[in-house]
Amino acid sequence: MNSLINLKNLKRAEIISDIKKTAEDFQSLNFMEVCGTHTMQIYRAGIPSILPSNINLLSGPGCPVCVTPEEFIDKAIAYLKEGYEILTFGDLYRVPGTYGSLEKECSGKVKIIYSPSESLEYALNNPDKKFILLAVGFETTAPLFAAVVIDAKKKGIKNLFLLCALKLIPPVMRYLLDAGELKIDGFLLPGHVATIIGSEEFRKVCDDYKKPGVVSGFEPEDILQSIFILLMLLKHKSRFLETQYRMAVKKEGNILARREMEKVFQKTKAKWRGIGEIENSGLTLKEEFIEYDISYIHPLKIESQVFNPRCRCGEVLRGIISPVDCPLFDNGCSPQTPQGPCMVSSEGACAAIYKYGRE
Repeated sequence: MNSLINLKNLKRAEIISDIKKTAEDFQSLNFMEVCGTHTMQIYRAGIPSILPSNINLLSGPGCPVCVTPEEFIDKAIAYLKEGYEILTFGDLYRVPGTYGSLEKECSGKVKIIYSPSESLEYALNNPDKKFILLAVGFETTAPLFAAVVIDAKKKGIKNLFLLCALKLIPPVMRYLLDAGELKIDGFLLPGHVATIIGSEEFRKVCDDYKKPGVVSGFEPEDILQSIFILLMLLKHKSRFLETQYRMAVKKEGNILARREMEKVFQKTKAKWRGIGEIENSGLTLKEEFIEYDISYIHPLKIESQVFNPRCRCGEVLRGIISPVDCPLFDNGCSPQTPQGPCMVSSEGACAAIYKYGRE
């Protein structure tokens, strides 16, 4: 699309002007971003306030911590009580399960890490302890967890295990479109996911459902450009996918990262918090690496239930409501006292609007 080349030389005000002019051809449009980083950037930059009133941005299930189910947290807490120590990213630390959070239940045995590779050091330096690495994230982080498993096997590490809740973006897009709970006119697609899996995986979804999508970068100008490209795709109906984030995204993705991910993991049915089970939307360890799967090595039966029935994070994640429509938003639920995962994570829609979008 020639507009991509032209847009690179336009200033923000010019892009906004082009968006408003092109949007006049449409009555009402719902564009969904399926990326928590996009959500945070959209509200930080005040993008909703400068778009024409007929363009509505919906936050989808693009926050990996937010879609991690209650029973995953419950299981992690149960393993702590069995004598294991937990290694996790900080965002997951305060996410509520059925009975509590990692922070409230067993904070002394939980170590915050910034990269999955740190887990190898913990395991090697503490051979008398048993560690569980909480593998949470999308296609962007899955290769990092795969590399940990490969290295652990090479080094003969026996005291490190994975509790896996890795998710895949294209299947949840299909689920939302099949569910038909809301009208989605186009998708803002995560550039960092596409750097791993390539743009072709998103093209399949867009082509199958005849829905436009733009693989977008993360600066405000990138997002505005992508919104304009979505409008142009709708206007011309010549094709359904365009890549705005061309500096980093290739059609085939990162072949080495994909190879490692496919070597270690296989697709499986996965539960998404507030959404339900989706076929082939998660990753689990393959048979040759099963000795690192804590659910296989030490199975636990956990009885979980919805943590707080008044929390409407599930509807927020499906784009059905805005966070401000939840009765708990800023009414007992805040980043300091979160009642649901969308307020905990730095990529959650509730946290983004609470911090940047209430005005």
